[in-house]
Amino acid sequence: MLRITLEPQWHIGLDDRPALSANTLLDLLATVESAGSIAEAGRELGLSYRHAWGLLQQAEQVFGQPLLVRGRGRGSALTELGQKLIWADARIGARLQPLLESLASELEGELGRVQRRRRAVPRLHASHGFAVAALREQLATRQVNVELRYRNSLEAVAALAQGDCELAGFHVPLGEFETAAAARYLAWLKRDQHLLVQLAVRTQGLFVAPDNPLGVHGLVDLRRKGLRFVNRPEGSGTRVLTELLLQREGIAPRSVAGYDNTELTHAAVAAYVASDMADVGIGVQTAAHRFGLHFIPLLKERYFFALPADALEREELRPVLTVLRSPAFRARVAALKGYEAADTGKVMTVAEALG
Repeated sequence: MLRITLEPQWHIGLDDRPALSANTLLDLLATVESAGSIAEAGRELGLSYRHAWGLLQQAEQVFGQPLLVRGRGRGSALTELGQKLIWADARIGARLQPLLESLASELEGELGRVQRRRRAVPRLHASHGFAVAALREQLATRQVNVELRYRNSLEAVAALAQGDCELAGFHVPLGEFETAAAARYLAWLKRDQHLLVQLAVRTQGLFVAPDNPLGVHGLVDLRRKGLRFVNRPEGSGTRVLTELLLQREGIAPRSVAGYDNTELTHAAVAAYVASDMADVGIGVQTAAHRFGLHFIPLLKERYFFALPADALEREELRPVLTVLRSPAFRARVAALKGYEAADTGKVMTVAEALG
């Protein structure tokens, strides 16, 4: 089965000198931070001590200042510039990963169609999330091919209704906001034309810096002047949730500093906060955990895939549904921080799920 991987590539340099390929440098800096020494970092990455030092010296010449503080017998620590480079790389990865994965999947589908000379594999449109990424891994392991395109929840459900995909991912909060949030999707989902399969229940909340130095306790704190917020784009399920939460608190969206600053994914929001570009963001607990942030739970939500009503009879969709309903995938979802998988793979009618 054809697999394509696309990755961002850094190049840094001065106008009058050849640019330095920085990806190995960034790996080295990140490993020095965790390992505490250049020698240990080099061993972990398979680099000689001489090569690691040479790479660092080249980069320091470009920047005109050190990236490491060297201590005799005490290992090495990153300077502020070195740390900024690592966080910049984390933000780039979080921001570009879904776009590159989506493009790679489209290319796989296009080239696969040329190879097979037959209809495309099932098309999955979904917002980028950790359970969706886990599903893609499980499908690849079992050599089940899908064409994945990352789109926001409203775009995905609209694409299904218009026949542009066979599976559409979206999420709906549990509790007081369920009816209002579901109404946006029910404009596209029809009781006699679609089924839903549950992917997971996950926890959404606020991301703040480690140890919560600004003393943020809830969404009401967004009233505070000087508190910088980072949002999700229009049409995303989390943006819908944010609007409902602000409405409940009586907070005008335009009064929130940074409301128009958006990041595409939960991970990108977490990286933005971790880089001190913002003080508060909203997203799933897994992203906060992976970026070492303090997490303030707000509510739980269900993530669904919507499918055509005859999905269980479609030969091309059976392998995907088999993986979705497998104990192995359920265990993979349950292992994600802030995710619950008790009903992962459960197939429901639109009425049963959303009323």
